[in-house]
Amino acid sequence: MSEQRKPRILVVDDDVALQKLIAVLLEHAGMEVVAAPNAAAAAQALKAPPLPEVLVLDLMLPDVSGLEFLRQLRSKDAFNDLPVLILSALADPDQIRNGLQIGADRYLTKPYLANNLVSTVQDLLRTGRRKTG
Repeated sequence: MSEQRKPRILVVDDDVALQKLIAVLLEHAGMEVVAAPNAAAAAQALKAPPLPEVLVLDLMLPDVSGLEFLRQLRSKDAFNDLPVLILSALADPDQIRNGLQIGADRYLTKPYLANNLVSTVQDLLRTGRRKTG
């Protein structure tokens, strides 16, 4: 089998229509998309290989906040190198700063431009996590 595996992107958002739109955009750019409607489903998806190369995370989830999920994720060594893009309607500068401090690598606000989303995910695939320290 000579076909290279497509990069896997995990999209965590409870808005099913938005999940589908993101999936269409990223799949059109040559990526495989796995969607989860909440943090519990995302945690299940992260237990099964192959792991995603990028996590796209909404902050307003029905079970726990996206920030709490990100905090839990970053507390596990297995996910230290997983790039995280927060995609949220919360555009408050303090919220953005908080998301980046907790461990997000990028933060896009909704509504977003389709090409910004795709290029940001592609950039994260290319560069990986932002290393601090």
